[in-house]
Amino acid sequence: MDINRIDRGSRRFIATKAFYLFVLSVAVPIMIQNGISNFVNMLDNLMIGRIGTEQMTGASIVNQLIFVYNLCIFGGVSGAGIFTAQYFGQKNHEGVRQTFRYKIWLAVLLTILAVLLFITRGEALISLYLKGEGTPEQIRQTLQYGEKYLRIMLLGLPPFMLTNVYASTLRECGETVIPMRAGVAAVLVNLVFNYLLIYGKAGFPELGVAGAAYATVLSRFVELLIIVVWTHRNADQNPFAEGLYRTLKVPSGLVKKILIKGTPLLINETLWSAGMALLIQCYSVRGLNVVASLNISNTINNVFNIVFIALGDSVAIIVGQLLGAGKMEDAKDADRKIITFSVLCCTLIALIMLLVAPFFPRLYNTEEEVKALARSFIIVNAVAMPMYAFLHATYFTLRSGGKTIITFLFDSMFVWVVSLPIAFALSRYTDLPVVLIFILVQASELIKCVIGFVLVKKGVWLNNIVAE
Repeated sequence: MDINRIDRGSRRFIATKAFYLFVLSVAVPIMIQNGISNFVNMLDNLMIGRIGTEQMTGASIVNQLIFVYNLCIFGGVSGAGIFTAQYFGQKNHEGVRQTFRYKIWLAVLLTILAVLLFITRGEALISLYLKGEGTPEQIRQTLQYGEKYLRIMLLGLPPFMLTNVYASTLRECGETVIPMRAGVAAVLVNLVFNYLLIYGKAGFPELGVAGAAYATVLSRFVELLIIVVWTHRNADQNPFAEGLYRTLKVPSGLVKKILIKGTPLLINETLWSAGMALLIQCYSVRGLNVVASLNISNTINNVFNIVFIALGDSVAIIVGQLLGAGKMEDAKDADRKIITFSVLCCTLIALIMLLVAPFFPRLYNTEEEVKALARSFIIVNAVAMPMYAFLHATYFTLRSGGKTIITFLFDSMFVWVVSLPIAFALSRYTDLPVVLIFILVQASELIKCVIGFVLVKKGVWLNNIVAE
């Protein structure tokens, strides 16, 4: 279905079969890539979890810290990606090239800063999560495993950076299949070498948690190689790749425009991810068992989250291209129907997640208290999933029209002004059970649902930001 021939139809919230097939043609490859990636990450987590609680907790703390870096990269490339999608909608291939070059410069800078921070302050950052209940020996071992895991994972940051620059540009130009295939290949490599290196199979050394890190790094390079080679070998399908590195200069006017629209997005992703890391730190004062149980819960939660994440990405791609083509009414209609579709899909996914909740924590070799807490956290996340779907689609709606200041206030500022103070105060100054604190923090996001509904309905995001 051609993006320029979307039929608005007569119904406000329910679309035609052709429309849903078009949306799924964009979303399903992203779902498959993220789904396989998160499924293998889950198996990776399970493999480490079978070794012991300290290894699992150390690796999960480091992954939470690297998650902040990952979202910094995501925010950086997404800021320019708003322009990429709209340039592509205009058929302006030189504009796409220029946004790609901007992404390269920003991603390199962010990666250098992240590596320096982790090298110099890695131990202190990991130690922030080791303040709760636990024996001195447990804390010492968790820190030791975490430091070892972090040192190796740093090797994977450069290929991760470049992969995101290429993959984001391809998706914004409507090519979602190749990033999916590269992601699938990478996670399969990760899975195989996790098994070989964690447990020392087929003649490989038994490296434990370090083996999981080496497998992840190897998979990052495999993914990068596949995407880069395909992009440049198929320049006829990717016109932006022609002469891409003829220069790395970016016009100052475009840099200014991206900085104005994109910097709030970069700051937003950085502050949001840092806020998420601090939320877990707030919960961690209740003990190392809480950190382990949240790790288990987040692992399965990430697998189920792929639906609303992919549909949110679809909003950014489809609506962004329609806005760039100047089709405002089509963009508004498509957005409304994708949001409805996402919420309905995630209601069904939530029911499946509720069925899985009692069984998944049993797969881990850890204490019964950890399993019970993990089960409760999974149930809370399942109940909240339709809300997450609406918020995610709303966020990408606002972002597609360049309203990055609003998304900054809507997303990360909410975490720092509302969610974090609630978690901090309740975890430190009350005796409330940690699960109830978690519920209250998630429930506070209902405020965002009201704000998001009003902003989307008013159409403040209906903007063509690349019009001459």
